[in-house]
Amino acid sequence: MLKSFFTLFLIPAGLITAQELKPVALPTPQTSGGKPLMQALKERQSVRDFGPEQLSRQMLANLLWAAWGINREDGRRTAPSASNRQEIEIYVVMAEGAYVYDAKANALKPVVRTDLRKLAGTQAYVADAPLNLIYVADTAKLGGDDPERLAISNANTGFIAQNVYLFCASEGLGTVVRASVNRADLGKALNLRPAQRITLAQTVGYAKKSAGGY
Repeated sequence: MLKSFFTLFLIPAGLITAQELKPVALPTPQTSGGKPLMQALKERQSVRDFGPEQLSRQMLANLLWAAWGINREDGRRTAPSASNRQEIEIYVVMAEGAYVYDAKANALKPVVRTDLRKLAGTQAYVADAPLNLIYVADTAKLGGDDPERLAISNANTGFIAQNVYLFCASEGLGTVVRASVNRADLGKALNLRPAQRITLAQTVGYAKKSAGGY
């Protein structure tokens, strides 16, 4: 009873710790198959109208590997990064809570057990979409946050986001990359350090049949 009182009344909303959210071991990514590259490019589009269907654990594993997974024994990734600093982290925001993708462990590490989707973007559809990817640059790995280094992290984010676009085109998913994010509130809710900067966000889900793309 006392624990429930502290949980309900003394812990501010959005600050329930990751101790109450368990790590998620992802299945081994399926790295073969899919549509030919030229067909995926032809079908690549942005959509903003998502259905309620959740992604399977396997689909999530495949998506995250395609986005920013390890594709070589030396630890390099499916998207480039300047001097291989690998400063981008993908935060995975879903209804049950927020995680950060651990490519080496092929797992989701818990961050907060709170539905942060409404903070993941200013558009109405973001709060109900099954999955939002939040791209975060650790400027400490870049050696600073001057405009040149920030431009590099923005470009690196773009490479990852395009991987997501092509994966979604191949697998029948809808997606849209977004710059409209409440960075201050979301960064606080995700317990980001001062050196961590939200670059972009990307919503993923099954597009409604009526959804038009661009």
